[in-house]
Amino acid sequence: MRLLIIFLLSALLPLSLSHGRDPFAWLHVQRSPGYYFGSLQADTTGGECPSECDCPPSFPVAMYCDGRGLTAMPTIPSRVKYLYLQNNAIKAMPDSALVNATNLVWLMMHHNQLTSDAIGKKAFLKLGGLERLYLQHNNLTSIPSNLPRSLRDLRINHNKIEKVTPADLEGMDNLTILYLHDNAVTDMGTSLKALISLTLLDISGNKLTKVPEVLPEHLHQLYLESNAIDSLPDGFLGRFTQLQYVRMAHNQLTDKGIPANTFNVTGLVELDLSFNKLERIPPVSTTLQHLYLQANQIKEFTLGSFCSVVDVTNFSKLRTLRLDGNEISRQDIPSESSLCLRLASNIDV
Repeated sequence: MRLLIIFLLSALLPLSLSHGRDPFAWLHVQRSPGYYFGSLQADTTGGECPSECDCPPSFPVAMYCDGRGLTAMPTIPSRVKYLYLQNNAIKAMPDSALVNATNLVWLMMHHNQLTSDAIGKKAFLKLGGLERLYLQHNNLTSIPSNLPRSLRDLRINHNKIEKVTPADLEGMDNLTILYLHDNAVTDMGTSLKALISLTLLDISGNKLTKVPEVLPEHLHQLYLESNAIDSLPDGFLGRFTQLQYVRMAHNQLTDKGIPANTFNVTGLVELDLSFNKLERIPPVSTTLQHLYLQANQIKEFTLGSFCSVVDVTNFSKLRTLRLDGNEISRQDIPSESSLCLRLASNIDV
């Protein structure tokens, strides 16, 4: 057997040498440490990952510093695109805080202790590609200066903002989502005029007494609940071709403050007017699917508010109708309502 092995090796050796290679080279060639463990090594491009954060080798463009008890901004490597700093106690963002983070796409700063005075006026100037900025649940009294015009999603709800000016949102052509709810805004003036791409606007839970002027015409969702609005302008919803959801619960709306046929517009899917001071059911489009009118002062069930003509081919698309907490009972619903409201699975009174 030993002779056979020697014979085979002697036959292979000349063949290998004829090609200029050592047949046993794989046994002694030194490999770099990263040859076997390269996928597990940290990427240090653009700077080291701060010790108080995590930068996963499998996702080197993300930096996780959330919930670490931080009180100041960490150093950010330039390669980072997704920065998670939420749920800390960060109080300031000086001009130099993001100077190296020029590739940021997402910046999550919600649930911290930021104040408007402690955010540098140039803090965001170099973030030309930032798309998402989350600043909710801080102590801001105004929208920070010089926000990137690249923003698509801005969440600044649950702060202490009292006023929004046109300069705050100027040039934000790409912004599609704006959460400003649960602040202390009393007036927005024409500040929303520049937001030509906005599809979702939530300004509920503020101190508004009127609907903001010049609302963006491409809105899909408009949330105005929990303010002090008592009337609506003429043609309030007439120029919106894509608006589907309007929520105005918990305001001070009265019949007198709503112009005729304000809500009789096609395209609207959901309308919430609950917890107001309405005494009559306002006319709505037959295409509306969900109507919430609970906790008003409605005294009469007017079928004409839903169907101008009642027959086999003309009927309302309403599936949800809530009228509980008003001054009517089930006996006040006319018998012909079953023809008009044939798709409504239940009418709550």
